[in-house]
Amino acid sequence: MVTSEGSRAPTFGVVGGGIVGLAVAARLAADVPGAVVTVWEKEREIGQHQTGHNSGVAHSGLYYAPGSLKAQLCRAGVTELKEYCTSRSLAYDEIGKIVVARDELEVTRLQELHRRGTENGVPGLEWLSAQEIRQREPGVRGVAGLFSPTTAIVDYAEVVQSLARDVVRSGGRVHTSSMVRGISRVAGGVRVDAGPKSAEVERLVVCAGLQSDTVAQLAGDSADPQIIAFRGEYLRLRPHARERVRHLIYPVPDPSYPFLGVHVTPRVCGEVDLGPNAVLALAREGYARSQVSPSELTRLASSPGMRHLARAHWRAGLRELRGSVWRRAFLDEVRTYLPWIENRDVMAAPAGVRAQAVDPDGTLVDDFRFGGGDGVLTVRNAPSPAATSSLAIARHVVTRLNDLKPSGR
Repeated sequence: MVTSEGSRAPTFGVVGGGIVGLAVAARLAADVPGAVVTVWEKEREIGQHQTGHNSGVAHSGLYYAPGSLKAQLCRAGVTELKEYCTSRSLAYDEIGKIVVARDELEVTRLQELHRRGTENGVPGLEWLSAQEIRQREPGVRGVAGLFSPTTAIVDYAEVVQSLARDVVRSGGRVHTSSMVRGISRVAGGVRVDAGPKSAEVERLVVCAGLQSDTVAQLAGDSADPQIIAFRGEYLRLRPHARERVRHLIYPVPDPSYPFLGVHVTPRVCGEVDLGPNAVLALAREGYARSQVSPSELTRLASSPGMRHLARAHWRAGLRELRGSVWRRAFLDEVRTYLPWIENRDVMAAPAGVRAQAVDPDGTLVDDFRFGGGDGVLTVRNAPSPAATSSLAIARHVVTRLNDLKPSGR
């Protein structure tokens, strides 16, 4: 357990008011006796970016390489998340997910997902024939399927608000409209310049999401991996079409691309969304095609990782862009497993932006990655299933802080 020397109350800082940052803050407040925890969030409200703009799925752990941090933290995290939501009377609905193979190549890939899920300890996995898919989802077509009964839907915006209340009840502080301008080491701690004020803490955790690379550099961490922002666009089923879907429906993902494909996602509020795709965003927080940042364009053009990434995945990028520009192309992708869907069945829905870490050689960082030192721990990559895994990530971060030498000591 992280402690403070002497009789002073131990002090911790967290940069980022998304679900990972607030889960870390709440865990520190709960685990460290007398801890004073301060969270700095640059937006006026917490959970405004990836936390509030995702598919709202609590993943069971199907996709992730056995033994990876993703696999370990997802399995631990989904168990903790379910317990947390139950204890706080927050929505958590295990409606189950069907992953659909559309051809024989995808059947082979689906078998690998089945193997991974089984090895990761995902409970209740069931292989489905084409007929069994139709029995569960009459409107879905595929040659085989994999059913995960414990995959759930949740409102992460509610969860992050609850975590913030936990922090405050424990004597912590959550400062919004407080962009971090500087991070420096001082005797026995770390100085954080945020908004119009400055404060000193003994240890600092950076969970800055879309800005994780820039804030990590403020703390003296390396420039890489860089964050490349991908916009995820959604369509939403109109009310007359919602009842035709009972479960989460996913296609088998392309293993060479770190996104799960356009899927069908019922929400706890009763809406049903189709998406997301994955389109390169031309602003770090570019939720619309019209949002273009000249400085971000310059950064992307000068990034070796981006150039390698473009060369390796340009075909997939063009396909995603086509689906972004033409709704018909987007729906054509969905119709490969949901053949009844038509333009009259859908309307526009809010988009999200994903922070994808990329190494200088263009490799898309697929696992959780941490950095920092000398009193600062940086969460450099927390991709999906970070929201599912957030409570387990928080435990992992606190454990790593035990081994982190405080600044100036």
